[in-house]
Amino acid sequence: MENSRRKFIKQSAIFAAATYAGTMGMSAKSYGRIIGANDRVRVGVVGFSDRFKETLLPCFLNHNKELNFDIVGLSDLWNYRRDLGIAHLKAKFGHDIKACRNNDELYATKDLDAVIISTADFQHALHTIEAVKASCDAYVEKPFAETMDDAKAAFKAVKASKQIVQIGSQRRSGENYTNAAKFIQDGKFGPITAVDLVWNVNQPGRWRRPDLVAKLKEEDIDWKRFLLNRPTEAFDPRKYLEYRLFWPYSSGMPGQWMSHQIDTVHWFTNLKHPRSVVANGGIYTWKDGRRNWDSMVAVFDYGQPDTTDGFQVTFTSRMQNSVGDVGEVYYSNGGELNLITNKVSPKGGLKEKEAAAMGLKANLLPEFDLSKTEIKAATGANMGGDALTSGHMRNWMECVRSRKTPNAPVEAGYSHSIANIMTNAAVRTGAKAIFDENRQEVIANGKVFKY
Repeated sequence: MENSRRKFIKQSAIFAAATYAGTMGMSAKSYGRIIGANDRVRVGVVGFSDRFKETLLPCFLNHNKELNFDIVGLSDLWNYRRDLGIAHLKAKFGHDIKACRNNDELYATKDLDAVIISTADFQHALHTIEAVKASCDAYVEKPFAETMDDAKAAFKAVKASKQIVQIGSQRRSGENYTNAAKFIQDGKFGPITAVDLVWNVNQPGRWRRPDLVAKLKEEDIDWKRFLLNRPTEAFDPRKYLEYRLFWPYSSGMPGQWMSHQIDTVHWFTNLKHPRSVVANGGIYTWKDGRRNWDSMVAVFDYGQPDTTDGFQVTFTSRMQNSVGDVGEVYYSNGGELNLITNKVSPKGGLKEKEAAAMGLKANLLPEFDLSKTEIKAATGANMGGDALTSGHMRNWMECVRSRKTPNAPVEAGYSHSIANIMTNAAVRTGAKAIFDENRQEVIANGKVFKY
């Protein structure tokens, strides 16, 4: 079996090291489908979204020839975008692509090995379940899940299948983030005292698709299949195309933006979820019929369950003014770790004389460069073949062959889902949200939060 695995020699500087998972626990069906070094990996596309077309596909094309991956099928419920997707993929790959009206037709494709899932936020977990039950590996866009029922079901399905699932948290494939994780985990930063997460834009049209909304007719899609397990609602083209503005199809800011940044907190600290969340949000400027907020603030309490330690994390986001842009800054008593500048510095830290006067020892931080390339998060939704996502896509493709654990495994998606759902619960109920570890449920006002 070892001889059948592809040996990769070239490694990109932005890849984080992955932990070997092995194949001893693989099901007989999965074991029988291990892909040889010279076999082409046949990939299906679940959803011809803007994110797939503008970012995921260019990143896939950066590596597919070298690693011998091909796209063979596309599933999209809307005939208009399905036709656009087929034409686009034919032009890119130079061969026919199977057009599928739904995922049942896609998974009937002979010898399908893997899928790229880029559908509506609330569908990611359920589409992951479909993929792994069809013995397909999957690259799944974040957020992983918007309800705990979906998160638990998808987590269970992935762990039972032993398929390779990469969550689209591309920071985990960045050199600067990997260096930051190591710096903190090696104890060089000292205990974290606070984290500030910011994601601000000034984009009236963010998540709006008015031209496409005008084109969409109910007879052109399978509305019931789109809703999956969400409550029945009358057909609404805005909810189909502008789902990020409408709960329960998306939580909006937490699922789209916060999920990236809160994932770094979990990664750097090895904590699985917050102890509690309080939050507030509202629609203050863009009053266009949306249900999700255009401004919000969430405050998280993190630390060990016994509360012997801890720190506070704040996430602020607004859609009316971009001052502050996108940023992640970690603080300790000795200074800051700044993922805007990609620098560790003693800025704001306690000075040695001040500490000595109180009989304390200061944690003096050195100047440290987290990244030679200084990769920074971009505010645009469609960034083309950006380095972070390109590295993340390659990591998944390599792991499909090697069966190693990818940089952002299902555990990462499950953890960021808990934080997102706690935030959503806190804003929508006005109560402090906590997590019941035994039941694996988000609790607000003494009740399990659902919608």
